[in-house]
Amino acid sequence: MNDPDALEGIAPPEQRQRARGHDNARTAILAQLADRRLPGAILLHGPQGIGKATFAFELAATILTSTGDEPAHRVQEQVAALSHPNLFLLRRRPKDGKGYYTVIRVEDVRDIRDSLHHTRGRSGHRVAIIDSIDDCNPSAANALLKTLEEPPADTIFLLISHRPGQLLPTIKSRCHNLALRPVAADDVRAVLLEHDPALGQTELDRAVALAGGRPRRAFETLALEPDSALGALQAWLSNPAQHAAAVSMKLADVLGADTQSTELSFAREMLGDWIADEARSAAMQPQARMRLASANELWDKAHALFAEADEINLDMKQTLVAIFDAIRKHAAMTAPNSTEPQ
Repeated sequence: MNDPDALEGIAPPEQRQRARGHDNARTAILAQLADRRLPGAILLHGPQGIGKATFAFELAATILTSTGDEPAHRVQEQVAALSHPNLFLLRRRPKDGKGYYTVIRVEDVRDIRDSLHHTRGRSGHRVAIIDSIDDCNPSAANALLKTLEEPPADTIFLLISHRPGQLLPTIKSRCHNLALRPVAADDVRAVLLEHDPALGQTELDRAVALAGGRPRRAFETLALEPDSALGALQAWLSNPAQHAAAVSMKLADVLGADTQSTELSFAREMLGDWIADEARSAAMQPQARMRLASANELWDKAHALFAEADEINLDMKQTLVAIFDAIRKHAAMTAPNSTEPQ
């Protein structure tokens, strides 16, 4: 089964099998495995593109090796080929024609549930990876919940989520929650060089700088033109209040010109990350209640504006102008020593 979110020319998660970073999470899970107290379901959650799926396949290979009777290299080969009889994978499925379904359907969950109740193909535990549970429609999510409530014996579920706040509380309560975070810049750099050791220093530095700790984003950066507007957006976000309104209007014109472009998708993620970082930073400072309230309001406004633009096909340039303006006002209001240019 192919990965519906695969990037062209980039090895899929099952073939990488070693996630850079995430050392604390890895140590905790391996300790539980060694003590034979591994949870029946683990929810791996965090921002998209930080290596959660790669980490899940790494854990799967480790579990299958530790509980089975085959050497590690043989298990890893089968995991990479998605051919290990004790490994089960649930993703959005390909359509009969072209492309993939937009959701994981209830029949997809039932298929994997039925397969898990068959006699296992090999000794050891079975591992079921759900990549990602965010893709489940309501019926599929409820069907998966029933499976988690009455799991097959000796089966570990690894659920991947980019948006855990939107999951059913009952699903989250059935899982051991493991939060993964963006990885260090050195780890992103190492992932890129593993893919292409011949990458030039300038290209490498640019990709790492724009990645924000997400290897997937770094790969996406490599596909962009060197003079992409994302570098200008990054510079603007470093101090929004110090830039004239004309700068953000020019950015909005460039980024909003093509609503289907990789640049726009990338820019939306960068804006969301910036606002989220603002909220987290303010939350760590008890005296910054006004800044936190403003960041939370900014988050709600940006998401509402993007959702409205997507739903009724509004002018993306005007949407970006409104969001940039809101960010400038927030930055000026919450930084007393800054001055907002006119």
